[in-house]
Amino acid sequence: MILASASPLTLTLSLAASAAYAASATGASRVNQTLPRAAVWVAWCLHGMVLAWGLWGAEPRFGFAPALSVTAWLVGLVYAIESYVFPQLKTPWLLSGIGSASVLLALLFPGSPLTARASPWLPLHWVLGIASYGLFAVAVVHAWLMTRAEARIRNAGDGRTGIPLLTMERLTFRFVNVGFVLLSATLLAGFFFGTHLYGTTHSFKWNHKTAFAVLSWLTFAVLMIGRARFGWRGRRAIRVLYMGAGLLLLAYVGSRFVMEVILGRAL
Repeated sequence: MILASASPLTLTLSLAASAAYAASATGASRVNQTLPRAAVWVAWCLHGMVLAWGLWGAEPRFGFAPALSVTAWLVGLVYAIESYVFPQLKTPWLLSGIGSASVLLALLFPGSPLTARASPWLPLHWVLGIASYGLFAVAVVHAWLMTRAEARIRNAGDGRTGIPLLTMERLTFRFVNVGFVLLSATLLAGFFFGTHLYGTTHSFKWNHKTAFAVLSWLTFAVLMIGRARFGWRGRRAIRVLYMGAGLLLLAYVGSRFVMEVILGRAL
């Protein structure tokens, strides 16, 4: 469902957040990262205000675009923490670009109004699911940075990322481990408490969303077993990570996109 006219507050905050992300992206290649990093912090704060108003404002709404927006915001939060721990970390232009695009996408597709008949435990279920999305997204960004740095090293270029590659690899799969735990909790809550969370009309169903979610869970389980038992590293591990993240993206965001945009039906 496309929102015909957003509130002035939502429109102003969204455009300001998108502009701040764009400003940080244009300065990502600079040696002096003070201004790009400050722009990221400003964008992250404005982005958080947009999300808060969308979820707890006059007419709370949620859908595939707000889910992507929350995910991008969580990735920005992790980057902000990492940039504090590793001051030499440069602002990834990809991160800023995704943040800017997600804010504008949520402005165009704000989702469906939240029902008051849902369980008060439903927000916790959403938090678990979106947090797992965010952690896997952070892992994907780290994996992309590692792949890019290794390609530059093979071509005798500058492979520095601001974080040692071995440290980045450890961080990447720590995010995968925590994301896997949160995804497991989300699936278990949906399987055993779906009726209490969503009501009898939205109890557990074996549909495309459930199938993709289970497939992503199995993919991440294979990745973790492969690393623990067979020492998977490098390209093989990253390919499996990308595969699991892609399936997880299709599980909720893909299903909601088809329903809201292509079919024009609210869930």
